[in-house]
Parts: sequence; structure tokens; C-alpha cells
Amino acid sequence: MATSFSTGPAGGAEMPIDKVTLEVLANHCLATTESMAYTLYRTAHSTFVKETEDFTIGLLTPAGKTFAIPLDLGATWFPGLDYGAALEMVRGGYEEGDIAFTNDPYSGYVSTHSPDLHMWKPIFHEGEVAAFTCGHIHNTDIGGAVPASLSRTLVEIHQEGIRFKPSKLYKAGVLNEELLEVLLTNVRQPDQNRGDLKAFVGAMNTGERKVKEIIAKFGVETFREGAEDLMDYAEHQAREILGAMPDGEYFFSDYTDEDSDTERNPCRLALSLRIEGDSAVLDFTGSDPQLTSSINVPTGGFAHHTLMLVGVYYVLYTMNPNILLNCGLTRPFECVLPEGTVMNPTYPAAVGMRSLTCGRLRSLIFGAFGQAIPDRMPAAPAGASSIVNVMTTDNRTGRQIIAAIDPVVGGAGGMPHADGPDGSGADAAYLKNTPVELIEAEVPIEIVRYGLAPDSGGAGENRGGLGTWLEFKVFSPNTRITARNRDRTRFRPWGILGGKAGRPSNFILNPDTEREKILGNRDTLTVAPGDVIRFYGPGGGGRGDPFRRDPARVLRDVARGYVSRGAANADYGVVIVEGAVDAKATAALRAELGQRSQPQAHFDFGPERTAFEAFWTRAAYDALTEILAGLPVHWRFFVKSRIFEAMETSETGGADTVTAAFEAIVQAHPQIFAASD
Repeated sequence: MATSFSTGPAGGAEMPIDKVTLEVLANHCLATTESMAYTLYRTAHSTFVKETEDFTIGLLTPAGKTFAIPLDLGATWFPGLDYGAALEMVRGGYEEGDIAFTNDPYSGYVSTHSPDLHMWKPIFHEGEVAAFTCGHIHNTDIGGAVPASLSRTLVEIHQEGIRFKPSKLYKAGVLNEELLEVLLTNVRQPDQNRGDLKAFVGAMNTGERKVKEIIAKFGVETFREGAEDLMDYAEHQAREILGAMPDGEYFFSDYTDEDSDTERNPCRLALSLRIEGDSAVLDFTGSDPQLTSSINVPTGGFAHHTLMLVGVYYVLYTMNPNILLNCGLTRPFECVLPEGTVMNPTYPAAVGMRSLTCGRLRSLIFGAFGQAIPDRMPAAPAGASSIVNVMTTDNRTGRQIIAAIDPVVGGAGGMPHADGPDGSGADAAYLKNTPVELIEAEVPIEIVRYGLAPDSGGAGENRGGLGTWLEFKVFSPNTRITARNRDRTRFRPWGILGGKAGRPSNFILNPDTEREKILGNRDTLTVAPGDVIRFYGPGGGGRGDPFRRDPARVLRDVARGYVSRGAANADYGVVIVEGAVDAKATAALRAELGQRSQPQAHFDFGPERTAFEAFWTRAAYDALTEILAGLPVHWRFFVKSRIFEAMETSETGGADTVTAAFEAIVQAHPQIFAASD
């Protein structure tokens, strides 16, 4: 995909490199990253890398700034990732042939959970580092307490698998065999990890070769200046978009269903978006304290951490599809991330399922921007993409197998110009589905059903995308299922501008039988031969009044099995008789339903959140935030949980109940302030 430069550089200054040369250089860098990604994609061993494509690739400046990524392969989360702190942690500097790596979320805040192994290789020109190749692969398993290493039930980083601080895997071209053996000894499928690692090294070497070709063609100074200019230009594009938005402060909050495996209270994420001119502040004050579960997001408090800005990248790209994706996009934005909160946890908090919270972060950012530019923004995406892993035994060979199978993805939110994409969208558009034939060839299970979940998309003039439906049967005893990021069984993806919230997700064991068991957000399970497991993802929120949807579009949805005839009546006011729309009956029904309906609010959160916020008002959360901010970090989650218990027995809720509950806690536990005295 060619890059187009249609305006001048930031600030109107003359570029050191002319625009034509810079555009050619940009496309060479893009082609380099795509060659790297293709090398990895075609030679990896695990399904999760070679089919699902959970990996990233990039090029870094010598200071560690990402200035080029591929557009068509791999994950879309990391165009603004800054490797600077991690680069400096490698002992002894760099020499030709080195390759460094890390998967420690608390070392440089590059790897954001332990299965993500990041790697970088210096590229030398005349004895000096001209750039780094970089990227990450998601290892299906990196050891730890559960197969696939990730579960909401884990409470500290030490349970989430073996970790390596930034270290050299290759030193001057020589593999550190002992270090590799330590890694492989601690994982459940060492051959799979070894194969992916070799493919990853191949990608780094491909990038090095390609960059040296670019330097030979353009010269090292043009290459270095070009990398900086590309980031400057991306910054200019981002500021141009922000400058066209109305100044103001826009508050939004959203929730994950549960804050831990034991308390099961919601986890609140809060955002105050302040736009002023061509810059913006994203203040996450009001978000919950760090949790005794693994859905914390390890940012180190970095003001431009890429995980906090993924939703922003999506907004910017929507406004300008020709925008450059690199670190320059982060410069106009500053994140406020209070320490000791779910957005900036302190060691050794578990962080393995940070992707669940990141899914909610995108909805959070969309909700804030949905108030600033409502004519351009979609409804909420599903916000829950369950990555399903199966650990089982092949009855024919006796071989133990662990593999990631199809992700259970929700739908995207209804868009200003179209329905939300089904089974895809802002949460996990980069996660590819794996062909059923390949799954059954590599994993001894039977896929019973794989498709879209009817009636799951939120009703709207533009419907929310449908969630996916995955159902499979197992054949071996002690088969262990892990499904990370299980969420949205309670709080629905919200609708906007009259659109309705999407349908929740679910996880069911032995559905439609006497042994049926609803598992909801549970993410680990041991099953027996003959057991059937069903997942379906949540639908995206709808956008716009459903009664304004063209009845012909509703009829088409019914014909395709996306919407049932009952939902066509109840949600859209469309009457279908003998495969056709009854126009007269539809007009009458829409008039009747319209008279019954409540005035349309900007957002439709669904009945569950509406009932919850009748007690947990914004004022109540403001009081809770003030209380928790004054406590030592290790007391905060405990106090939050006890205040929630008090709210459950309250008839009115609100800020006064929060304050009274805290006073009772202090009386019962006067030592609460001892650590800060």
C-alpha cells in the first residue's frame, strides 16, 4: 500500500528531505516490515502465529522509536511502541550479530504480558547503529499456573510463566544455548516455542538485510533523517485531525464485568478527554485500583504508552486512512495514569489478561470521542475477544497437544455509514480465524458449529455486528480449556444516537442437555470425553434509531439468519409475511412502538448498567476515587471490595453510602493508615 503525502510538514518548516524522496523511502520501509512479517508468518510453527497472526513487526530508530510497521500482517496495537527503556537495559551495549529479547512486563514496559516475547536486532552501518528491527510473537504457552499461561484467576506475575528481562539471545551471532534451554524447560510445548523462535529470528535477519539495502540506495543520513521525518509527519497528521475537533472536556466510563475471581464486582475504567487545539490529555483518574486478578494494564505510568492509545489510533485512522502509523502519532497525546490503579499497577501485580481491559479501553475512548465528534464515531465494539486454547491428549498417539483454536470474537459497533462488521471490528480485526479442517487435523477435537450468533448485534439504523459462535466436542479425559478475555456477559456493548446495546456473550458446558452449565466469564475448565463447549461472543452496539432502518435491510438480515422474525418485529417494527415486508403493517407497528419508547439518550447502556448506576452514581465513584487515592496501594482493593458490600445492602447507594462505609472500615481497621504515617 503506497503512502501519500498530501500536505506539508509539521509547523510549515521545510523538510530536510524532499517529499518525493520521503514517500519513496516510506514505501521501502513499509515493504521491509512486510517482508519481515511474511517471513515470520510463513515459517512459524504455532497456529496462533501462522494462522491467527498474533505477532507484530517493526523498525526502530537507534533511540527505540517505532517508525515503520506492516499494514496487512499481524496485530495493530503497537505502532506507537517505544523500546527505548528496554534497549538501555541490555548489558554491554550492542555489536554486530546481537539479538536481544524480553517478555517481562515490568522491564521497560515493552512486553505487556509474559506470553508476548519481544525481540530486536541492531543494524550497523560503519560501526554505528542505524536502526533496529523489532517485533513480538505471542507464545501459545510460556509456562506458569495454567495451560496457555493466562487466566483471570491468577493474582501475581510469578504465576504467569517464566520471564526474562531484556537480555541477549544471540551475542555477536552466537546463540545463547543455555538461556534458550532455560526457556524451553519451563514451557509445555517446547518444540512449538523453538519453531516460532527460529521463525522470529529469520524475520529479524530479513529486516536487517532489507534495511542495509535501503541504506545502500539512499545513504545512511537520508535514512536516519527520513525515519525522524516520518514520525514528524505522522505527528502533523494527528494534530491536524485534533485541531478540527471542538475543544472541550468529555467524560466517559465503562466496565469490565468482574474485577477478580473472588469478589466479582465490576472494574470501572474512567476517562476525561480534554481536547485543546491540536493536543489532547487522556486522564484516567477515576479508574479502579489495581486488582487481585490479571486484568491490570502494565504501563509504568508512561504518558504515551501505546496500549493506552490503541483506540486513539483507530479514531485517527478513521478520520484519515492515509495517516502514517508510527510513534509520531503519540506526541499530541498525554495520558494521566495514577500509580496503583488498573491502568498503572505496581509490581508484582498480575497482568496476563491485560487484553481484556484493553478491549474495554477502546470502548472507553470511542465513548469519549463519540461525544466530541458524534457524527463520525461508531457504537461500542463488542469489547470481548476470547482466545480459546485446548490442552488435550491424542488418543491415537498418546501425545499431549496444546493449541490455540479459533478466537471467539464479537461484532463491531454500528458505523455512521454502514452496519458494524460481523465477527470482527475494533477489538480483534487482526486476529484471523483458523480453518476448521486445520484445527481438526492438528487438535483431536470436533468442531460442531462455527459461525455467527443470530440476534446478537444491537438494533439500530445501522446494526451492530454479530458475535461469533464456536462449539466443539472433546474426546480425551482431563482436557483443559482456557479462554482468556471472557467478558461482556453482564455489561453490554453500548449503542449510540438511538441505537441499542448489543447482546451479551456466554460460555456454556454441554448446552441444550440435562447437564447444561452456564459458565459466563469463567476462563479455565477441565472437561471429560464427550463434553461439548459452546462460546458465543457479544454483538456490537447499534447506531441510530432502529425504526429508521430500511425495512428491506431488515428483510435481508432475516433471510440471512442474522435477525430472527421476532426481533424484526420487536426491535425494528418490521412485519414480514411470506418472505416479504408488509409495508402497511410495518408503518402501524413502528408508530405504535414509537409511542411506547422512551426519549432517546446519546448512549444506550442496556438494563444491567442502568440499574447498576442508579446506585453507583458518578458522585459515588468520585467519592470512592478520592478515598482510594489516599490509601497505601496494598489496601485499595480490599477497601473497594468492602465498600461494594455496603452498597449491596444500601437502599439508596450514592456518595453518602460510600463515605459512611469507609468510616466503618477505618474504625474496624485503624492500621489502614500505618504505612503512610
